[in-house]
Amino acid sequence: MGTWRLSRTYESESGTVRWDVLGPDGAEPVVLLHGTPFSSYVWRNVAAALAATYRVYVWDMPGYGASAMAAGQDVSLGAQSRVFTELLEHWRLPAPAVVAHDFGGAVALRALLLHHARYRRLGLVDPVALAPWGSPFFRLVGANTEVFEQLPGHLHEALVRRYVASASAPGLPPPTLDALVRPWLGDTGQSAFYRQIAQADQSYTDEFRDLLGDIAIPTLICWGGDDEWIPLDRGRELAGLIGPAELTVVPGAGHLVQEDAPAQLTAALLPFLGA
Repeated sequence: MGTWRLSRTYESESGTVRWDVLGPDGAEPVVLLHGTPFSSYVWRNVAAALAATYRVYVWDMPGYGASAMAAGQDVSLGAQSRVFTELLEHWRLPAPAVVAHDFGGAVALRALLLHHARYRRLGLVDPVALAPWGSPFFRLVGANTEVFEQLPGHLHEALVRRYVASASAPGLPPPTLDALVRPWLGDTGQSAFYRQIAQADQSYTDEFRDLLGDIAIPTLICWGGDDEWIPLDRGRELAGLIGPAELTVVPGAGHLVQEDAPAQLTAALLPFLGA
Protein backbone atom coordinates (compact mmCIF):
# COMPACT_ATOMS: atom_id res chain seq x y z
CA MET A 1 0.00 0.00 0.00
CA GLY A 2 2.42 2.63 -1.17
CA THR A 3 4.81 3.55 1.66
CA TRP A 4 2.38 2.37 4.39
CA ARG A 5 3.83 -0.73 6.03
CA LEU A 6 2.90 -2.56 9.23
CA SER A 7 6.12 -4.18 10.44
CA ARG A 8 4.94 -6.13 13.50
CA THR A 9 2.74 -9.19 13.98
CA TYR A 10 0.44 -10.72 16.56
CA GLU A 11 -0.97 -14.24 16.33
CA SER A 12 -4.68 -13.97 17.10
CA GLU A 13 -7.51 -16.50 17.22
CA SER A 14 -8.50 -15.28 13.73
CA GLY A 15 -5.02 -15.35 12.20
CA THR A 16 -1.95 -13.15 11.98
CA VAL A 17 -2.55 -9.47 12.71
CA ARG A 18 -0.20 -6.90 11.23
CA TRP A 19 0.33 -3.81 13.37
CA ASP A 20 2.77 -0.99 14.09
CA VAL A 21 3.36 1.95 16.39
CA LEU A 22 4.38 5.53 15.65
CA GLY A 23 5.49 8.40 17.87
CA PRO A 24 7.76 8.88 20.86
CA ASP A 25 8.33 6.22 23.51
CA GLY A 26 6.56 7.04 26.74
CA ALA A 27 3.97 9.35 25.17
CA GLU A 28 0.27 8.90 25.92
CA PRO A 29 -1.06 6.00 23.80
CA VAL A 30 -3.74 6.40 21.14
CA VAL A 31 -5.11 3.36 19.29
CA LEU A 32 -6.73 3.76 15.86
CA LEU A 33 -9.28 1.27 14.46
CA HIS A 34 -10.28 1.12 10.81
CA GLY A 35 -13.62 0.12 9.32
CA THR A 36 -14.80 -2.02 6.42
CA PRO A 37 -13.87 -2.52 3.64
CA PHE A 38 -10.77 -0.54 4.57
CA SER A 39 -7.56 -0.97 6.57
CA SER A 40 -5.21 1.05 8.74
CA TYR A 41 -4.08 2.76 5.53
CA VAL A 42 -6.98 5.22 5.86
CA TRP A 43 -5.42 6.51 9.10
CA ARG A 44 -1.95 7.21 7.64
CA ASN A 45 -2.29 11.02 7.51
CA VAL A 46 -4.06 11.41 10.86
CA ALA A 47 -1.69 8.90 12.50
CA ALA A 48 1.36 10.83 11.30
CA ALA A 49 -0.05 14.07 12.70
CA LEU A 50 -1.00 12.53 16.05
CA ALA A 51 2.40 10.83 16.33
CA ALA A 52 4.05 14.21 16.86
CA THR A 53 2.53 14.14 20.35
CA TYR A 54 1.20 10.64 21.02
CA ARG A 55 2.30 7.02 20.82
CA VAL A 56 -0.03 5.86 18.03
CA TYR A 57 -0.96 2.19 17.52
CA VAL A 58 -2.38 1.07 14.17
CA TRP A 59 -3.44 -2.40 13.04
CA ASP A 60 -5.22 -4.26 10.29
CA MET A 61 -8.02 -6.47 11.56
CA PRO A 62 -7.85 -10.16 10.62
CA GLY A 63 -9.23 -10.52 7.10
CA TYR A 64 -8.31 -6.94 6.14
CA GLY A 65 -5.38 -5.09 4.61
CA ALA A 66 -2.05 -6.81 5.29
CA SER A 67 -3.38 -9.17 7.95
CA ALA A 68 -4.20 -12.83 7.36
CA MET A 69 -6.99 -13.79 4.98
CA ALA A 70 -8.06 -17.44 4.90
CA ALA A 71 -10.99 -19.68 4.06
CA GLY A 72 -13.17 -20.39 7.08
CA GLN A 73 -11.75 -17.40 8.95
CA ASP A 74 -13.89 -15.77 11.63
CA VAL A 75 -13.85 -12.05 10.81
CA SER A 76 -17.14 -11.19 12.52
CA LEU A 77 -17.59 -8.27 14.90
CA GLY A 78 -17.57 -10.78 17.72
CA ALA A 79 -14.15 -12.11 16.74
CA GLN A 80 -12.69 -8.66 16.02
CA SER A 81 -13.68 -7.30 19.42
CA ARG A 82 -12.05 -10.29 21.15
CA VAL A 83 -8.88 -9.83 19.09
CA PHE A 84 -8.80 -6.13 19.94
CA THR A 85 -9.16 -6.84 23.65
CA GLU A 86 -6.25 -9.31 23.38
CA LEU A 87 -4.15 -6.75 21.51
CA LEU A 88 -4.59 -4.16 24.25
CA GLU A 89 -3.21 -6.71 26.70
CA HIS A 90 -0.40 -7.64 24.30
CA TRP A 91 0.53 -3.98 23.95
CA ARG A 92 0.27 -3.53 27.73
CA LEU A 93 -2.12 -0.61 27.36
CA PRO A 94 -4.40 -0.60 30.41
CA ALA A 95 -6.37 2.52 29.43
CA PRO A 96 -5.42 4.15 26.11
CA ALA A 97 -7.37 6.68 24.14
CA VAL A 98 -9.18 4.87 21.33
CA VAL A 99 -10.36 6.37 18.03
CA ALA A 100 -12.43 4.11 15.79
CA HIS A 101 -14.05 4.45 12.37
CA ASP A 102 -17.06 2.67 10.85
CA PHE A 103 -17.03 -1.07 11.70
CA GLY A 104 -14.11 -0.32 14.03
CA GLY A 105 -16.49 1.75 16.12
CA ALA A 106 -18.56 -1.35 16.80
CA VAL A 107 -15.38 -3.29 17.62
CA ALA A 108 -14.28 -0.63 20.11
CA LEU A 109 -17.74 -0.40 21.68
CA ARG A 110 -18.03 -4.18 22.05
CA ALA A 111 -14.59 -4.39 23.65
CA LEU A 112 -15.50 -1.60 26.08
CA LEU A 113 -19.02 -2.67 26.97
CA LEU A 114 -18.91 -6.46 26.62
CA HIS A 115 -15.26 -7.43 27.16
CA HIS A 116 -14.52 -4.86 29.88
CA ALA A 117 -11.62 -3.17 28.11
CA ARG A 118 -10.70 0.18 29.63
CA TYR A 119 -10.15 3.41 27.69
CA ARG A 120 -9.07 6.88 28.76
CA ARG A 121 -11.15 8.52 26.05
CA LEU A 122 -13.19 7.30 23.09
CA GLY A 123 -13.42 8.91 19.66
CA LEU A 124 -15.93 7.53 17.17
CA VAL A 125 -15.77 8.54 13.49
CA ASP A 126 -18.91 7.72 11.48
CA PRO A 127 -19.23 4.46 13.45
CA VAL A 128 -21.36 1.42 12.76
CA ALA A 129 -23.19 1.38 16.08
CA LEU A 130 -26.95 1.59 15.69
CA ALA A 131 -29.49 -0.42 13.74
CA PRO A 132 -30.43 -0.50 10.98
CA TRP A 133 -27.06 -0.71 9.22
CA GLY A 134 -25.88 -1.88 5.85
CA SER A 135 -26.62 -0.26 2.49
CA PRO A 136 -28.90 -2.01 -0.03
CA PHE A 137 -25.73 -3.13 -1.83
CA PHE A 138 -24.26 -4.51 1.40
CA ARG A 139 -27.45 -6.45 2.15
CA LEU A 140 -27.69 -7.76 -1.42
CA VAL A 141 -24.14 -9.07 -1.35
CA GLY A 142 -24.59 -10.50 2.14
CA ALA A 143 -27.55 -12.57 0.95
CA ASN A 144 -25.76 -13.80 -2.19
CA THR A 145 -22.08 -14.10 -1.31
CA GLU A 146 -21.65 -17.45 -3.07
CA VAL A 147 -22.79 -15.86 -6.32
CA PHE A 148 -20.60 -12.77 -6.00
CA GLU A 149 -17.54 -14.87 -5.14
CA GLN A 150 -17.79 -16.36 -8.63
CA LEU A 151 -17.60 -13.04 -10.46
CA PRO A 152 -14.76 -12.77 -12.98
CA GLY A 153 -11.87 -10.87 -11.46
CA HIS A 154 -12.28 -7.76 -13.61
CA LEU A 155 -15.97 -7.42 -12.73
CA HIS A 156 -15.24 -7.94 -9.05
CA GLU A 157 -12.55 -5.24 -9.18
CA ALA A 158 -14.93 -2.79 -10.88
CA LEU A 159 -17.57 -3.45 -8.23
CA VAL A 160 -15.14 -2.98 -5.32
CA ARG A 161 -13.67 0.18 -6.84
CA ARG A 162 -17.11 1.75 -7.25
CA TYR A 163 -18.15 0.71 -3.75
CA VAL A 164 -15.02 2.07 -2.04
CA ALA A 165 -15.13 5.27 -4.09
CA SER A 166 -18.68 5.96 -2.87
CA ALA A 167 -17.38 6.38 0.70
CA SER A 168 -15.77 9.70 -0.27
CA ALA A 169 -17.74 12.88 -0.92
CA PRO A 170 -15.19 14.82 -3.02
CA GLY A 171 -13.70 11.66 -4.55
CA LEU A 172 -10.54 9.68 -3.83
CA PRO A 173 -7.28 10.32 -5.72
CA PRO A 174 -6.51 7.34 -7.99
CA PRO A 175 -3.44 6.20 -5.96
CA THR A 176 -5.51 6.19 -2.76
CA LEU A 177 -8.37 4.30 -4.37
CA ASP A 178 -5.89 1.79 -5.81
CA ALA A 179 -4.34 1.23 -2.37
CA LEU A 180 -7.72 0.66 -0.72
CA VAL A 181 -8.92 -1.75 -3.41
CA ARG A 182 -5.69 -3.76 -3.82
CA PRO A 183 -6.08 -6.07 -0.77
CA TRP A 184 -9.42 -7.32 -2.13
CA LEU A 185 -8.06 -8.47 -5.52
CA GLY A 186 -6.94 -11.93 -6.58
CA ASP A 187 -8.51 -15.17 -5.43
CA THR A 188 -7.62 -14.66 -1.75
CA GLY A 189 -8.68 -11.04 -1.63
CA GLN A 190 -11.92 -11.60 -3.54
CA SER A 191 -13.00 -14.38 -1.18
CA ALA A 192 -12.02 -12.25 1.84
CA PHE A 193 -14.08 -9.31 0.59
CA TYR A 194 -17.29 -11.33 0.44
CA ARG A 195 -16.45 -13.24 3.62
CA GLN A 196 -16.46 -10.11 5.76
CA ILE A 197 -19.81 -9.04 4.31
CA ALA A 198 -21.33 -12.49 4.79
CA GLN A 199 -20.37 -12.44 8.49
CA ALA A 200 -21.73 -8.96 9.16
CA ASP A 201 -24.72 -9.21 11.48
CA GLN A 202 -26.72 -6.45 13.14
CA SER A 203 -27.07 -8.58 16.27
CA TYR A 204 -23.46 -7.70 17.16
CA THR A 205 -24.42 -4.06 17.68
CA ASP A 206 -27.84 -4.86 19.13
CA GLU A 207 -25.98 -6.61 21.97
CA PHE A 208 -24.55 -3.36 23.31
CA ARG A 209 -27.21 -0.81 22.38
CA ASP A 210 -28.84 -0.80 25.81
CA LEU A 211 -25.41 -0.36 27.43
CA LEU A 212 -24.45 2.84 25.58
CA GLY A 213 -25.84 4.97 28.39
CA ASP A 214 -23.34 3.34 30.77
CA ILE A 215 -20.35 4.91 28.98
CA ALA A 216 -18.86 7.34 31.47
CA ILE A 217 -15.59 8.29 29.77
CA PRO A 218 -15.24 11.42 27.61
CA THR A 219 -16.54 10.57 24.14
CA LEU A 220 -16.27 12.51 20.88
CA ILE A 221 -18.33 11.58 17.83
CA CYS A 222 -17.12 12.99 14.51
CA TRP A 223 -19.31 12.69 11.43
CA GLY A 224 -18.86 13.56 7.78
CA GLY A 225 -21.54 16.08 6.89
CA ASP A 226 -22.01 14.42 3.49
CA ASP A 227 -21.80 10.78 4.59
CA GLU A 228 -23.94 8.74 2.17
CA TRP A 229 -23.22 5.42 3.88
CA ILE A 230 -24.48 6.24 7.37
CA PRO A 231 -26.65 9.36 7.68
CA LEU A 232 -25.75 12.16 10.05
CA ASP A 233 -29.01 11.62 11.92
CA ARG A 234 -27.55 8.33 13.15
CA GLY A 235 -24.70 10.30 14.69
CA ARG A 236 -27.11 12.63 16.44
CA GLU A 237 -29.02 9.63 17.79
CA LEU A 238 -25.83 8.01 19.05
CA ALA A 239 -24.72 11.22 20.76
CA GLY A 240 -28.05 11.30 22.57
CA LEU A 241 -27.58 7.74 23.84
CA ILE A 242 -24.03 8.25 25.13
CA GLY A 243 -24.34 10.66 28.04
CA PRO A 244 -20.97 12.47 27.92
CA ALA A 245 -20.66 12.46 24.11
CA GLU A 246 -20.21 15.55 21.97
CA LEU A 247 -20.87 15.56 18.23
CA THR A 248 -18.63 17.32 15.72
CA VAL A 249 -19.74 17.52 12.08
CA VAL A 250 -17.05 17.81 9.40
CA PRO A 251 -18.59 19.76 6.48
CA GLY A 252 -17.98 18.45 2.98
CA ALA A 253 -16.64 15.09 4.15
CA GLY A 254 -18.22 11.76 3.30
CA HIS A 255 -17.97 8.51 5.20
CA LEU A 256 -14.19 8.42 4.82
CA VAL A 257 -13.52 11.53 6.85
CA GLN A 258 -9.85 10.55 7.25
CA GLU A 259 -9.41 10.81 3.48
CA ASP A 260 -11.78 13.67 2.73
CA ALA A 261 -10.72 16.01 5.56
CA PRO A 262 -7.70 14.68 7.49
CA ALA A 263 -6.65 18.13 8.73
CA GLN A 264 -10.12 18.95 10.04
CA LEU A 265 -10.45 15.57 11.71
CA THR A 266 -7.03 15.92 13.33
CA ALA A 267 -7.95 19.41 14.51
CA ALA A 268 -11.05 17.98 16.21
CA LEU A 269 -9.17 15.06 17.79
CA LEU A 270 -6.12 16.88 19.19
CA PRO A 271 -7.88 19.05 21.78
CA PHE A 272 -10.14 16.15 22.74
CA LEU A 273 -7.25 13.74 23.26
CA GLY A 274 -5.27 16.30 25.21
CA ALA A 275 -8.08 17.66 27.36
